Amino acid sequence: MSNPIRILHVVVNMNRGGAETLIMNLYRNIDRSKVQFDFLTCKEGVFDQEIRQLGGTIHRIPYISEVGHFGYMKELNQFFSTNNQYDIVHSHLNKMSGLVVKTAKKHGMKFCISHSHNTGGEGNVLAQGYKWYSGIFIPTHSDFTFACSEAAAKWLFGNRSNHAKLLNNGIELETFRYSSEIREMVRKELGITDQLVIGHVGRFNKQKNHRFLIEVFAELIKKRPNSLLLLCGDGVLRSDIEKRVRELNIEEHVRFLGVRSDIHRLLQAFDVFVFPSLHEGLPVTLIEAQAAGVPCIISNEITKEVDLGLDLMKFLSIATIDSWVDALEKLELTMINRENMQLEKLSERGYDIRNTASWLQDFYISKSR
Repeated sequence: MSNPIRILHVVVNMNRGGAETLIMNLYRNIDRSKVQFDFLTCKEGVFDQEIRQLGGTIHRIPYISEVGHFGYMKELNQFFSTNNQYDIVHSHLNKMSGLVVKTAKKHGMKFCISHSHNTGGEGNVLAQGYKWYSGIFIPTHSDFTFACSEAAAKWLFGNRSNHAKLLNNGIELETFRYSSEIREMVRKELGITDQLVIGHVGRFNKQKNHRFLIEVFAELIKKRPNSLLLLCGDGVLRSDIEKRVRELNIEEHVRFLGVRSDIHRLLQAFDVFVFPSLHEGLPVTLIEAQAAGVPCIISNEITKEVDLGLDLMKFLSIATIDSWVDALEKLELTMINRENMQLEKLSERGYDIRNTASWLQDFYISKSR
């Protein structure tokens, strides 16, 4: 039997972010006898062990923040000069993909893909300027461009966004199907009684806007004292948010659950998913929440493409907390029948990962012939 073709995915690390979750969903659902994924990363990640078990190789180079521009370029050049066996390099670094595809092309890689997963960048003025510089190289060195939404395509590819292939952030739909038994089990495990459970899943960084969420929740408790906030994830701002929770004296109402591998179970326990991000590409977590039948109150900075027609999305402005407090205070849970969520609708909209993986597998194979 012939060996599988090997695709190099470029990420900072393989932790539980949206892009990384999508890559792992794809990886688990492709035919690995035909297509294998390898990874160029800069840091260890929680998925590393699973990647190796699935047959992938993880290469590591230092990130730019550790070695500076010239050190990073030297590492990229060294890597691609000694690892030129890849026909396809698929970069997920948003604007930073520019430096990767430029270097990959210089060393003779046949096809380079730049993939947009967001609609905004992080970092100070200097970092943003550097990312802008890196992004200049994307159009001239990318053979193909992918994006998770039209908004993400416009942000990264500008006037060339109409050439980008929209690759949906598909999920394993059945895993998220609502079950009242699982809901009761998870709530029991967490010691939740008859509380209103508000959930959030996301890295503790500026983009996710946790501080706003905490301020909203502090006001809500005055009106619905039996409310509980569950925060899943980790990140640089976690200690700041924990400090703010203490200052507001709401510790007994807020739980920090850390990075979890059982989001599909936790979603069953949520009564509502609150997501006040400053910007997003098209969040995988909101696809998962809809599959689990959870009503979502989200920032109107997020693309409307995320609403998959299940009547679960409410978009609100993050200019003021009042409308958020009001929406949560008036939330009527009895109106939503989660048992009858039509996962077929999500499948029809293209969010079944099996279909996404099948399309991508055929794409890779056709290019590397």
